[in-house]
Amino acid sequence: MTEHKQYTPPEVWQQPESDGNKWASINRPVSGATHQKARQTGKQPLQLYSLATPNGQKVTIMLEELLAAGVAEAEYDAWLVDISSGDQFSSGFVEVNPNSKIPAMVDTTTSPQTMLFESGSILLYLAEKFDHFIPASPHEKVACMNWLFWQMGSAPYLGGGFGHFYSYAPYPMEYPINRFTMETKRQLDLLDKHLASNEYMAGSSYSIADIAIWPWYGQLVLGRLYNAATFLQVNEYTHLQRWAKQIDARPAVRRGRIVNRTWGDDGQVANRHSAHDIDNVLSGL
Repeated sequence: MTEHKQYTPPEVWQQPESDGNKWASINRPVSGATHQKARQTGKQPLQLYSLATPNGQKVTIMLEELLAAGVAEAEYDAWLVDISSGDQFSSGFVEVNPNSKIPAMVDTTTSPQTMLFESGSILLYLAEKFDHFIPASPHEKVACMNWLFWQMGSAPYLGGGFGHFYSYAPYPMEYPINRFTMETKRQLDLLDKHLASNEYMAGSSYSIADIAIWPWYGQLVLGRLYNAATFLQVNEYTHLQRWAKQIDARPAVRRGRIVNRTWGDDGQVANRHSAHDIDNVLSGL
């Protein structure tokens, strides 16, 4: 391992010119818009502003599941937000999400229009609005909420912790990689043990808990995140693997995971305005 000079924090922190990682140019210590740009709007009831990261895929999978369930009112326009170029700091995006993170969504059917941000909040809003993917059983409903909020609190250790230091940091650092690998494997073990006796996260019903957790942990054990499947020995988690493959086979999941995506060889739909946009891409694969 390359040796680096030990860091001693200064008395007062100041932002460095660059920290060497690929996202350094858009990281900053203040919030708010950096430039004026109106957000785009389409004709559908729901306007989504996102990117096909795991957090973004949660919402597009949910919307495609609702449409597959016959909820026509869940039609949506999905507009690509290029976070590498700072689209999330435009005035139009910040109007919807002052935190400048994807995904963000506007429900145009309410008066005034409803501004939504944070993926878990969006999933819960859609599930309650359309009465789908929250279990009817009181005990399973509580389990659904437990696991939904577990994901919101736990995934930052996987993404911002393990994923950052394993894949994006300017050089390998043993301490943070070990620290976040240990926590990631603990989380995988937790999910594997839970799924040993439950078909889905909330029990017998597919729910927004599964939709929230799968893009992160399901895709991780399927080898789609951080090129880390061997490093993390994901094949050890047999029950989690079963669940991940079961959800991966759902047609709506296949559709949702390629929306607002501009990379990969299994489908790219940069902007989605109707079902035909996805149909046309999948039919050509």
